[in-house]
Amino acid sequence: MKELIKQIRQYTGLSQTEMASKIGVRFATINRWENGHSEPTRLAQEGLYTLCENLNVPVYEMIIEKIKREVSSIKLDKGRVLLYHGSKSGLVGDIKPISREKCDFGKGFYMGTTPEQPLTLICDFEDSKFYIVSIDIKELKSVEIPADINWAMIVAYHRGRMERIKGSNLYNKYGAMTSGKDLAIGSIANDRMFYVIDNFFLENITDVALVNSLSALMLGKQYVALTEKACGAIKIEKEIPLSFFEKKVLRKVSEGNRQKGIDLANEICKSHRREGKFFDEILDEAIRGDK
Repeated sequence: MKELIKQIRQYTGLSQTEMASKIGVRFATINRWENGHSEPTRLAQEGLYTLCENLNVPVYEMIIEKIKREVSSIKLDKGRVLLYHGSKSGLVGDIKPISREKCDFGKGFYMGTTPEQPLTLICDFEDSKFYIVSIDIKELKSVEIPADINWAMIVAYHRGRMERIKGSNLYNKYGAMTSGKDLAIGSIANDRMFYVIDNFFLENITDVALVNSLSALMLGKQYVALTEKACGAIKIEKEIPLSFFEKKVLRKVSEGNRQKGIDLANEICKSHRREGKFFDEILDEAIRGDK
């Protein structure tokens, strides 16, 4: 955390004495933090957070830059893809496809092409850890789900939203999409997209509005290791420590992103209110088509 504290102080133009006064600690304490001889207490980190809020310090951008600096020092072997992973309690032992069942593409080990989504996913958990990882995809059977209605429907399948048409051709189509595959690749459903896709399932927006939202958000991709073979191809490149202060900053960003998703969904819904089909209409058509 020492580099981040120094970066914040330099951004604000404060001396160590001035920063110490604003946070409520001694000059020597700031000096020890920046030299890495001690870490701020939780109370001191609260003070640092308030200081950054009052002075509009772009801490989130600083966190992302910190991660990018770490990435720049990683040398990947040919065939490996660099990704990011957030764990609520940290990774212990071998990596396994053991996420909860009702994730976007089913049970697996989830990684993203951008650090933003896993960072905001784990910011509410005290013991959470953030990792830079890589995966060797050369020998893996993979499927890439396009950013269209197929993405929404496979998410619906794995989240248990299609059970009323279980056994239909449509249901079986999306069940088979990842069957026998080691790796699934598709758009990320981050804080902004959760609201949008939930509104699709609740029939507040149509498939056209959903797909337009997905295109507009440009969320990046998630790689999901579905099998032991795929998990065995993953390597932890670096663990990036996140302080209480950084997680608090990330929580605010996460909340803001969710509000952006709500605002965007409402705007797109107005633009496409008479276009496309609602989720239940798609399911009803599937039942009629099988008769």
